[in-house]
Amino acid sequence: MADREALDKSVQEQGNKIRQLKTEKAEKSVIDAEVAVLKDLKAQLSAMDGTPAAGEASKKPKEKVAKNSFTLKVAKGTKDYNDKEMAIREKVFSTITTVFKKHGAVTIDTPVFELKEVLTGKYGEDSKLIYDLKDQGGEECSLRYDLTVCFVYLVPFARFLAMNGKEYQNFKRYHIAKVYRRDQPAMTKGRMREFYQCDFDIAGVYDPMIPDAEILRIVVEALTALDVGEFTVKLNHRKILDGIFEVCGVPAEKIRPISSAVDKLDKLPWEDVRKEMVQDKGLSPESADQIGEFVKLKGGKNLLDILYKNEKLTANASALKGLDDMKLLYSYLEAFGVDHRMSFDLSLARGLDYYTGIIYEAVTEKSAPPKLAEGQRPSVKKGGDELDESTVGVGSIAAGGRYDELVGMFSGTNKKGEPNLKIPCVGISIGVERVFSILLAKQKLEDIKSNEVQVLVASMSGLLPERMQIARELWDADVKASYMFKVKPKLQKQFEMCDKDQIPLCVIIGEDELAKGEVKIKDMRSKDPSQSGGATVKRSDMIEYIKEYLARQ
Repeated sequence: MADREALDKSVQEQGNKIRQLKTEKAEKSVIDAEVAVLKDLKAQLSAMDGTPAAGEASKKPKEKVAKNSFTLKVAKGTKDYNDKEMAIREKVFSTITTVFKKHGAVTIDTPVFELKEVLTGKYGEDSKLIYDLKDQGGEECSLRYDLTVCFVYLVPFARFLAMNGKEYQNFKRYHIAKVYRRDQPAMTKGRMREFYQCDFDIAGVYDPMIPDAEILRIVVEALTALDVGEFTVKLNHRKILDGIFEVCGVPAEKIRPISSAVDKLDKLPWEDVRKEMVQDKGLSPESADQIGEFVKLKGGKNLLDILYKNEKLTANASALKGLDDMKLLYSYLEAFGVDHRMSFDLSLARGLDYYTGIIYEAVTEKSAPPKLAEGQRPSVKKGGDELDESTVGVGSIAAGGRYDELVGMFSGTNKKGEPNLKIPCVGISIGVERVFSILLAKQKLEDIKSNEVQVLVASMSGLLPERMQIARELWDADVKASYMFKVKPKLQKQFEMCDKDQIPLCVIIGEDELAKGEVKIKDMRSKDPSQSGGATVKRSDMIEYIKEYLARQ
């Protein structure tokens, strides 16, 4: 009975919390996350009472459910990947890892769950997006939300540096692993609750903008190698943005909320963002209009010349420092040959508070949301908390920036109140799921070869031990080979296996071939009628012949 009363109380408190958030006009994502919690609580209450959850009774009559029956489905925001899809994903991971290693990075691994107090820290505004685990063994834990950094969430890399920073003052690191967010999913657009992050970070004290330039070179290399199509990397600098806000008369306490509003310009028209600034966040219309004149500016290195001519802006210490950084950065980007991929875009804000310098995100033509009717916004599917995918785009496919102060915040302070550990960092996170959704849309699944078998060993009259022996010889020579698991398979069925699994070569044996010490090697993709029977090759030359053939492909 006590459990029932506690659950009733939790439902009531959660309802009050949601009403309070709506009164305060909180962010929609925050309210939606709290609504999801309320639904979970009500579902628990219904299960305890043995009654339908609120709203379900009117939809359909109560049905008798067989004991121990359940619905076979994956959890919302997650999915299974078949062999064809995994072939694409493995290629994505391999491509990204190759680029990361080429730039001298080492990899680390961290637990999939962290102590809740460490993960949420003292900034719990968005903590409802985190999956909490039940208290087991006296520790409250949560699934990791992120791999690198976040002001609200002290996530694994920052925690790793705070614990081991004296040993890792200067190093390049990458980390590829799953993370979890209790967010609104849009599955075909790569927005999920369980997904992979591919992060690359450079930690340590270096001369200005050198690591930043290499990070941008890395993301261009990776996205080019992944063949995602045309893409642009949008650049900005938090010090320039902060300087603009100061010049435009934004009070210090409103700079971060206004920055968060500006960050929505890739999804909303300026009129809506201006309305949020003025009506929701209390900024004066004059300040908002001045900001509008700046955030509409974008270009290349030439934009720096325009901004340097603005005397009010260059009189601001923060803005001038940011402009000087960007000027230096562009000289390095030119040396790396990637400046043509960059767009200096003053509307880019990256609303998270932990960025201290350069910020960036990579976008493609599929990143933007579809053109919606006037007043229409990305919406949730009826009866759930999953986004209507026709109203959202893929979003940025990579993003990051410089965060120089985060590690120090969690390393404790000395007697002077200064951080015990100062490790500046800059990094990038590539959105694997979003890249995957783009690549999947470009390919037909039936054309994808999901296995790596290069040779099928076939026979015209059983000969299973002999087929096994040849397969063994191929494996010993590092040739990827297979054979049909039947004692007496028909030759046509073995050819069909080659077609189905897209196996390019077939080694064929029969009694005559065995007696002569020969094999026939057939190119299964050849359209030449004269080659339909395959080439006759000495058994002793088989390995060399196959390797030379595969090397030519």
